[in-house]
Amino acid sequence: MSFDEEWSAARAAAASNAAMRLNQAPAPGGGGGGGDADLALHQDQIGAVGSEAYELHTRLQTDGKHAATATTEAAGALTREGFASGAALLKANTVWEGQVKTLVAACATISNGLNYSLSSHAKDEQQLHADFTASAIDTYLK
Repeated sequence: MSFDEEWSAARAAAASNAAMRLNQAPAPGGGGGGGDADLALHQDQIGAVGSEAYELHTRLQTDGKHAATATTEAAGALTREGFASGAALLKANTVWEGQVKTLVAACATISNGLNYSLSSHAKDEQQLHADFTASAIDTYLK
């Protein structure tokens, strides 16, 4: 089977699957897998994901560029010897560095966002507790 035939068959199968998914009735309970809530996430889970994102961020900053010097030197040597692959290797290294920077930034965004969510939620909880406590005291004073 040629590539074009395989591609057409894959697109037809995907379209058929999408149509079947769209024509289904929602699952009982809102379609979230049968539970009471569609999404349940606890603070310890958020903290764990944030910690993993920070660890990945830290490792990517160093491990993501450990071959940069050797790659640049190899690309220069190949270019000096007249090999076209030198320029290609240098371009591949440049693209790689850009992708690593993107991943590092994404990990930082995830980690910082989750840390902000945790601290913000804790402050909201404290404020709600204070408001409810004051409300209960007001009830008894009347």
